[in-house]
Amino acid sequence: MRIAHVITRMIIGGAQENTLFNCLDLLEEHGDKVILITGPTLGPEGKLLEAGRAGGLPVQTLDNLRRAIHPIRDWRGYHELLKAIGDFRPDVVHTHSAKGGFLGRAAAWKLGVPVVIHSVHGAPFHPYQSALARNAFIRLERWAAKRCHHMISVADAMTDLMVDAKVAPRDQFTTIYSGMDVVPFANCDQHREEARRELGFRPDDIVFGKIARLFNLKGHEYLIEAAKKVAEQNPRVKFLLVGDGILREKFEQRIAELGMTDRFVLTGLVPPERVPFYLSAMDALVHTSLREGLARTLPQALIARKPAISYDVDGAREVVITDETGFLLPPKSVEKLSEAILNLATDSDLRNRMGNTGAERFTEQFRHQFMTERIRELYLKFVNLNRR
Repeated sequence: MRIAHVITRMIIGGAQENTLFNCLDLLEEHGDKVILITGPTLGPEGKLLEAGRAGGLPVQTLDNLRRAIHPIRDWRGYHELLKAIGDFRPDVVHTHSAKGGFLGRAAAWKLGVPVVIHSVHGAPFHPYQSALARNAFIRLERWAAKRCHHMISVADAMTDLMVDAKVAPRDQFTTIYSGMDVVPFANCDQHREEARRELGFRPDDIVFGKIARLFNLKGHEYLIEAAKKVAEQNPRVKFLLVGDGILREKFEQRIAELGMTDRFVLTGLVPPERVPFYLSAMDALVHTSLREGLARTLPQALIARKPAISYDVDGAREVVITDETGFLLPPKSVEKLSEAILNLATDSDLRNRMGNTGAERFTEQFRHQFMTERIRELYLKFVNLNRR
């Protein structure tokens, strides 16, 4: 098949890693002709396609395909997509992200591409927007849903969210979990001593980590406030924040105000291949985002045999199962978060049991090869339907 993937920007992020794995698997494992059409990689999150990560994948960058809403640029981006897709003549166009999904589906449908698929990594509408913005995004998604043959959700929760908003009927969605290279996570504890030494943790420290951009709605502020309560009861607990972003200075200032500077280590921006190294230094993962399709850090931690504490948002409940693989908590809660951290900090047997259960349940399910096989089966289903 000839397959074109469309995404706004290839920053270091979950949707982008998912897309890159999908493209490379189709190219290398299945022999398909694949092109990745993307916009310029702008922002502080880092560039995913650096250091040869794209391999032999053809990548076409469109200057006007950008994340921020800009009517003139978006109109130009749409016409750039019409030309790029038209020149490639794909059997399948697979779009990702809100802007890439809207413009990509519009262009592919206009050109009469045989199969148009869209992946929902996270809905563009959420409770923390104004009602005006939320309603506008819902209307746009309803319009775009009529210009594709099927949608892939990275979690059942994403399908529920879209169906509840009347974006499209349930039978227009299939859940396929976001794939990754599970081997580095399954084997990451071989780096544990080196990682803890490099980060300055003592052998008896109990380290709770968070892997996320230092950005709005990622919830670092709740972890910082909970950390103060934890520190008052358990001096052995330390915290590791992996990632960088526009709120770093604000968070460092708050940590200092609480007298917690010696309890926190911030790594700054790290390339994706280094995430297992830093994860190995942790005893458990904390995920306090207020919205996320299904954060890749949750299955990554569980595959690495680390229990996870997460706020109950979107797809988190599909992997974080209270008393089995970790603790699921109400969003924005600080008291319950500190209680869950203290509970895991004082019970190494509980940490081991939950981590082992997570690895047994989710390692195979999140292999990127498994994801790509299911996605490709979906392509073929609709290609064959259109040939009848």
